[in-house]
Amino acid sequence: MIDLRQLREDPDRVRVSQRARGEDVGLVDALLSADERRRSAGSRFDELRNEQKQLGKRIPKAQGEEKQALLKQAGELSAAVKAADAEQHEAAEEAQRLALAIGNIVEPDVPVGGEEDFAVLETIGTPRDFAAEGFEPRDHLELGQLLGAIDTERGAKVSGARFAYLTGPGAMLEFALVQAAMNQAQQAGFVPVLPPALVKPQAMAGTGFLGQAADDVYYLDKDELYLVGTSEVPLAAYHMDEILEGASLPRRYAGFSPCFRREAGSYGKDTRGIFRVHQFDKVEMFTFIAPEQAQAEHRRLLEWEKQWLTSLELPFRVIDVATGDLGSSAARKYDCEAWLPTQGKYRELTSTSNCTEFQSRRLSIRMRETDERTGKSATRPLATLNGTLCAVSRTIVALLENHQQADGSVRVPDVLRPYLGGREVLEPTAAPKG
Repeated sequence: MIDLRQLREDPDRVRVSQRARGEDVGLVDALLSADERRRSAGSRFDELRNEQKQLGKRIPKAQGEEKQALLKQAGELSAAVKAADAEQHEAAEEAQRLALAIGNIVEPDVPVGGEEDFAVLETIGTPRDFAAEGFEPRDHLELGQLLGAIDTERGAKVSGARFAYLTGPGAMLEFALVQAAMNQAQQAGFVPVLPPALVKPQAMAGTGFLGQAADDVYYLDKDELYLVGTSEVPLAAYHMDEILEGASLPRRYAGFSPCFRREAGSYGKDTRGIFRVHQFDKVEMFTFIAPEQAQAEHRRLLEWEKQWLTSLELPFRVIDVATGDLGSSAARKYDCEAWLPTQGKYRELTSTSNCTEFQSRRLSIRMRETDERTGKSATRPLATLNGTLCAVSRTIVALLENHQQADGSVRVPDVLRPYLGGREVLEPTAAPKG
């Protein structure tokens, strides 16, 4: 949620942000109007209540016709107070609804445009030349079937399209990736967390996932609970309705959870294999920090993601995501995209977003700071940031395709070998029978 005071002081900044996102600029003026009505009605309510109190002191002392007149005036004042109170609440609800509909204010130097208008910040590693090596690369599904690692047919039989079983080396590769990612996160100072995968509407709305992303979310109507599409949601809501001591910040958490997405709007895209599925596991970094330190933390999260992908020996690039492709809560987002040989292009593997104070305002999370000179303390919203360290399914896709060998085997990067019993290569095997 945006800061209403900031909106009043500089509405043009919010208009520019909305326009850059491709969102409704008219919401800004509608919110300003509702906020003005709320404040005006509130002032009128306070004035009428004060007048009502003063009149209440005069009535007991009055006699005869004067008292009757005062009683009549008191009745009129009571009706006016109720009307002002009702108007104030109505305007407040309207302002709240409109404020929730406006996306976070994007940083001024974010590339403007849609999905294809990103800026490439750097490219790390060089894609292999399979032609020079003398063989045509297999895609991840063919490799996964040769290894006995991926079974999409039975996934579809049991659960439908975009579901899969990871079996044998596929399952072990997931466990290795999660352990290695968590180990890196711990070394960087993150507290490991296993959060709930089902959350209340307040948590989902508070993180901004019931706006433009609502169609992609699974909802359990009987239980009034949502399945999370990322552990960002329960991690952000972990300190919901709390005040954190400023001296305790930053607080960094690394959550591991299953993630569920409808993949709404992706009909026909990535239907083969496990790149785009309805259920996958992910290691997610999350930070609570003072707002003035958020941009620097954003760069740190990106560096940790780059460290991770480099350790996996994957060629990748870093992009600055354009305004029209940002989620509503992000002021800026960087993606790391790994090269997929059989697609001949880079595809998103990790992302990190600076959500500034947007989520903390919606979730009522504040930080308390104490002035050392005066001893007085004050509270204010803090900043939240998130960063995917390892989206397991997509990472497996990239690993299989980039580290495959001519015989269908797959070389294991050094960083994962300790978690796979020292195995250096995953060898082809007969697919499981059943």
